Amino acid sequence: MSDTPETAGKANPGNYFEDFRLGQEIIHATPRTVSEGDMALYTALYGSRFAIHSSDVFAGDLGFDGVPLDDLLVFHIVFGKTVPDISLNAIANLGYAMGRFEAPVQAGDTLSATSDVIGLKENSNGKTGVVYVRTHGVNQVGETVLDYVRWVMVRKRDPQAECVENLVPELAEVVAPESLFVPEGLSMEDYDLSLSGSPHLWDSYSVGEKIDHVDGMTIEEAEHMMATRLYQNTAKVHFNQHAAAAGRYPKRIVYGGHIISLARSLSFNGLANAFRVAALNAGSHVAPTFAGDTIYAWSEVLDKAALSAHEDIGVLRLRTVAVKDKACDGFPYKDEGGAYDPAVVLDLDYWVLMPRLYG
Repeated sequence: MSDTPETAGKANPGNYFEDFRLGQEIIHATPRTVSEGDMALYTALYGSRFAIHSSDVFAGDLGFDGVPLDDLLVFHIVFGKTVPDISLNAIANLGYAMGRFEAPVQAGDTLSATSDVIGLKENSNGKTGVVYVRTHGVNQVGETVLDYVRWVMVRKRDPQAECVENLVPELAEVVAPESLFVPEGLSMEDYDLSLSGSPHLWDSYSVGEKIDHVDGMTIEEAEHMMATRLYQNTAKVHFNQHAAAAGRYPKRIVYGGHIISLARSLSFNGLANAFRVAALNAGSHVAPTFAGDTIYAWSEVLDKAALSAHEDIGVLRLRTVAVKDKACDGFPYKDEGGAYDPAVVLDLDYWVLMPRLYG
């Protein structure tokens, strides 16, 4: 059916760079009630084996009200709310910072999100600009479940439009360990290492240690699109082959969060007791990924800290690097000049909670 004067213009074309304003608050549509079906599909897509997300009994023994949603599933759902308003006309999602996971999410909770525009920078080509937003995800009773900053390169509708507000915000390089959220009532007293899948606790890891997660996982076309639809992420580059064929890349680009979840799932082999993602310090989608690519991952321990209020829990700061079509022997990362190895697709810096030896 062709557009008529009565119907033309009713569809949402998304915001272009010149539509954003510093200080602007955006209330994102479509709150999402999450279900056990969402959790099961997430496991089917990534094969995550962390015991806390697999067993009501295991999670309950630690103090949770049953299995909590995987932290990255929470991230994807909140992120997906923002896409129609922030990145529908994006060329690339450039990075993340200052992300904190707070109240655990259970099946039956309803998540919603708002974003504040905290920075704008027009690119020298005059055709695009970078938009910085701080996104706040909450549950049905207003508790924060996730708060993070991201920046994204967005097309301009009119290359002649001037950007009158240029500001690059100052962002912390790392979330301070003492500010990390530990759910109330959490206890490691009944943490069962035989069920978690690894004997290695916080005390076993050393700063500078590198872990090859060994396994690889090939991305299937249907899976990455199904995953992105699960999060109600409407970005065109992930779905529209007709548009992709006319663009920079000949195939649909895999949603970057899909790679984050694959890398996290692969990290179980070597970090099985990293039972919760506590914060996102920084992250870069270094190169695009396409269906048919096989993802491998390795992690480096960048830092570790004890939590004064929780003698049985410590935190590890990890850098997890995902590479495509190349095993991680030798830990490819950057060359002497600082350039990434061509196989690197993700560089993620984050904190995880892990049980400690105590008592």
